[in-house]
Amino acid sequence: MTTRVGSPPPAAPPGFIDTLRAIVGDEWLYTDPHALAVYECDGLTHARETPLAVALPADAGQVRSLVVACAEAGVPFVARGHGTGLSGGAQPVPGGIVIGLARLNRILHVDLANQLMTVEPGVTNLDITRHVAPYGYYYAPDPSSQQVCSIGGNVAENSGGAHCLKYGFTVHHVVALEVVLADGRVVTIGSDTADEPGPGLLPLLIGSEGTLGIATRVTVRLLRRPERVKTLLAAFDSIDTGGQAVADIIAAGIVPAAIEMMDRLAIAAAEAAVHPGFPDAAAVLIVELDGPGAEVAARFEEVVAICRARQATHLEIAADEAQRARIWKGRKAAFAAMGRISPNYYVQDGVVPRSKLSEVLHRIADLERRSGLRIANVFHAGDGNLHPLICYDAAVPGQTEHAAAVASEILTYCLEAGGSLTGEHGIGVDKACSMPKMFSADDLSAMQRVRRALDPAMLCNPGKVFPTPRLCGEAPGPYRPHPVERAGLAERL
Repeated sequence: MTTRVGSPPPAAPPGFIDTLRAIVGDEWLYTDPHALAVYECDGLTHARETPLAVALPADAGQVRSLVVACAEAGVPFVARGHGTGLSGGAQPVPGGIVIGLARLNRILHVDLANQLMTVEPGVTNLDITRHVAPYGYYYAPDPSSQQVCSIGGNVAENSGGAHCLKYGFTVHHVVALEVVLADGRVVTIGSDTADEPGPGLLPLLIGSEGTLGIATRVTVRLLRRPERVKTLLAAFDSIDTGGQAVADIIAAGIVPAAIEMMDRLAIAAAEAAVHPGFPDAAAVLIVELDGPGAEVAARFEEVVAICRARQATHLEIAADEAQRARIWKGRKAAFAAMGRISPNYYVQDGVVPRSKLSEVLHRIADLERRSGLRIANVFHAGDGNLHPLICYDAAVPGQTEHAAAVASEILTYCLEAGGSLTGEHGIGVDKACSMPKMFSADDLSAMQRVRRALDPAMLCNPGKVFPTPRLCGEAPGPYRPHPVERAGLAERL
C-alpha cells in the first residue's frame, strides 16, 4: 500500500504533463520527486503514495480544466486541502495526480443580513470566524486543527469539533456548494434559500471524502455570538466517575455547547506542550455552556453541583476569556502534544453510545496492557466520539503495524457497543477494510451505485472509503450493478 519517500513517480500518459503545465503554469506544477514527497500523505503519515504530479490551480476554472484533462486521459485525481486529515483521504493514488486547493483561499462574499458567507475551499476554518468576529458572528464547527484545516477538507470529511454536541457538524452549517464533478461538469448543490425544491443532495456531497467531486465554492451559515459563555474544568480520580458526571449532565436535560474529556496520559502530554495548568488527575472534564445569560447561569450551577456530587477532586471556573482560552488550549493541543511523550502516535476515531463509554474505555485499557503500547484517550464525551491515541516508535521494526492492529481492534470495540467507525475523521484508506464490519454487502453495493452514477470511470479519489483487493488484501465482494443504477441521478445534478 505504501511507497518509499522519494521513489520515482509512475509514468504519465504521453502529453499529459504538458497539458497540466499549460493549465496551471510551470511554477504551480510539481513533478520532481523531492517536491512530490511533500504530498505523499496527509495526517495519516504511515500510509504514503507517490503521485504522478501535483497541480496547484489558481481558481475554479483551472480546477475544472484539470479534471477535464484527467477525464480525457483516464488519469485518477485526488483533491487536497491543507493535508491535515487523519484517515488518508488525501493520500495520492498510483498513477494519479493531486489537485491542491491551497491557492483557492479567497473569501468571496459576506452577507451578514442573512448570516451567510461564501468562500473558496482553501480558506481555513478559523479564518471564517476571524473575518466576522468584529461584527458579533462566528462559524460553529471547530475541529482542533481549525487554525490550519481548510473548509474544503471540512466539507469532504463532514468535520465537527468540540462544540458539535450542541451545534452539529459541517453538514448542518453549509447551505450550498459549487462542485466540479468527475467529468468536468460544474454544478451548484443547495442554495441560500431556506428550503430548495428537489431532492436534498447536500448531505450526499458533504462527507463523501472527495469521491464525488471537488468543491470550489462553499456557502456557510454564520451564527451570532452567544450572550454568555461559561466554562468549567473538573478533575476526577477515575474516568468512570467523570463519565458518570457526563451522563448525569445529559440526563438533567442540559445540552452543553461542549463536553470534553482527557485521561492522565493526554493531560501529561498537554502539560508538556502548552502548559495549560491542568491538575494531576486520572481524568479532566471540560464543560462549556452558552446562550442567554440567565439560562447559562442557572444551568451552570447545576453542572457544578453534578460534578461535586460525583466527587470531583478539582473545579476551575473560567473567570474571563483568557482563562477560558487557556483551558481550551490544553484540549485543542492534545493531538499534537503527543509528540512530546512518544516518537510516533496513531490517532483513531470511533463512536460509541454514551451509555457504553465506560465499558469501551475499560476494554481499551485492557488492550493497552496486552499490547504493550501506551494509549491516551481524548474524546467528545457528550456524543461518545472517542479519539484514542496509540503511542509507538516507528524505528522499532513491526511497531507501526502493531499500532495499526491495535487501532483496528478499538474500532471493533466501538462497533460491538453499537457505535460507528468514525465520528468526524472519515474512512479514507485507514478504515476502508473495516467497512464490511459495519455494512452489509448490499449496503456497500448501494453506496457504490451512487458513486458510479456520478463517476462511472472511478477517477475521483479512487481507493478510498470502500474496501478494495489492493488495500485489504482480498476481494471485498462482487460489485452488483443495478438496472437503474445511473437513471436520473447524474441528470438531476
